[in-house]
Amino acid sequence: MKYGFVIDNRKCIGCHACTTACKSEHQVPVGVNRTWVKQVEKGTFPDTRRLFSVMRCNHCTDAPCVTICPTEALNIREDGIVDFDKDRCIGCKSCMQACPYDALYIDPETHTAAKCNYCASRIDVGLEPACVNVCPEHAIISGDMENPLTEISQLLAREATKVRKPEKGTQPNLFYIDADDVSLIPTATEQSDVSLWGSQALGVGHFAKQAEKMAFSNDDVIAELINLNGGYETEDGNQVKAPKSIESVMAKAKQVYNTPQKGILWGWEVSAYVWTKAIAAGMLLVPVLALLMGMKTLTSSLWTAGSAIGLIFLTLTGILLIKDLDQPKRFAYVLLRPQWDSWLVKGGYAITAYGGLLALILGLNFLSDNSSQVLYFIAGAIAIIVAVYTAFLFAQAKGRDFWQSPTMAVHMLVHSFMAGIAGYFFVSWVQQLDTNWLQYLSTAAIISILINLGTMLIELTMTHPTQDAKTVVNMITKGRYKNSFWILTILIGNILPLLLFVFMEVSPLTGTIAGVLMLFGIYINNHIWVEAPQRIALS
Repeated sequence: MKYGFVIDNRKCIGCHACTTACKSEHQVPVGVNRTWVKQVEKGTFPDTRRLFSVMRCNHCTDAPCVTICPTEALNIREDGIVDFDKDRCIGCKSCMQACPYDALYIDPETHTAAKCNYCASRIDVGLEPACVNVCPEHAIISGDMENPLTEISQLLAREATKVRKPEKGTQPNLFYIDADDVSLIPTATEQSDVSLWGSQALGVGHFAKQAEKMAFSNDDVIAELINLNGGYETEDGNQVKAPKSIESVMAKAKQVYNTPQKGILWGWEVSAYVWTKAIAAGMLLVPVLALLMGMKTLTSSLWTAGSAIGLIFLTLTGILLIKDLDQPKRFAYVLLRPQWDSWLVKGGYAITAYGGLLALILGLNFLSDNSSQVLYFIAGAIAIIVAVYTAFLFAQAKGRDFWQSPTMAVHMLVHSFMAGIAGYFFVSWVQQLDTNWLQYLSTAAIISILINLGTMLIELTMTHPTQDAKTVVNMITKGRYKNSFWILTILIGNILPLLLFVFMEVSPLTGTIAGVLMLFGIYINNHIWVEAPQRIALS
């Protein structure tokens, strides 16, 4: 048994009855939707057409939201329905990043994730989903796709259908008859902050503060209509020619209604936690690498200082992770109710283990008993996982194509070495380091910066498989993030420190200045890499 939906666009009249029925059945708050009707106009005036496409959860066979969820709040039932349990949700928003179809949202009342669950409670008692019952044109067909006697099975066998984003490999179970790509592909039409019926009053995550900017009054509508019809007269009597005509506006497909974009779900907290995590891991990775290279000047006090700084920044990492949750009181669910396919769980356990090892090293050194090299190597191995696990978490976020880069893990590992090097130059002000150690830090910094620049070059110039990823690259190198990337990340965060290490004599002063610049560049780099992909519309 496998339940699915067929949307027959030949019948849909865009009445929004399905949206209303869904809201009524599940008490969905204002401002968010489990199902909605996207409207797109295409053609050249006056030969235009309005397309309607019902959007909702696709109840994927290989659902990425289920894989990434750290607490099993999302699950696939035996009948194929992707259901959720709000009592297990911690509000991490990972599922929203993983869903390529923009189907999930954070309920503003419960602060937990929610979505279409196929009206599972109705299915269990032999009823159809509310949207199917209420549709006046029978444009929504539900049922068991594996039963040849059902209407949905016969439609799928008889009619040509399309699914949204088949390239994602999620095997969606929502099919469209007579579908048009300009409606199904989000980037085929320009996104707008306004909709036909109104604006979202309650933003989500870091988008909430921008909600007031999305108001679209009747005066705005009238002014736009005047513009389209040839111009308008200013208060001083001057005639101003309209920049667009109706013909030019309708020359390409245009969205006239869609739900507002959810905006930046993972904001500065995530950028900052990746940064603090890099410092925490780097404070052990840098001396462990020196140990592997045979350096004999690693004193107990040096290990103590590095471990202490690492533990402090690891604690900050945990605080930032908890702060980003919409249900912060449930943060322990990641460890107590783990879903082991999620890299958020693996990372949570890695951070816990790493914190314990750092505390053990500090405790042994405090007792004047030098920790064994085996302990350092074990802690170093865990530090690598701490440094790179976020790259694999991002890779599970299938909704964001740019995060699927195979070099992301290398990028984060190099950032950890750069951050650790900067940390040890700060240590040099309170603890005298010998010349060999300073030279090691300088050489390691030069190599790390060169690898970092090379990694970014690969990430931004390699052939990206999707238009969404290419759009993000263009946004970073030529668009809204170009100044932050070229000036703050490349020049200040990489080139200037590299020049200092190459042309200046190694000293605590030059190393500290270069370290500050590197840490600044790493944070800005993280901020861009985290935020830019989230600006791509998913519906």
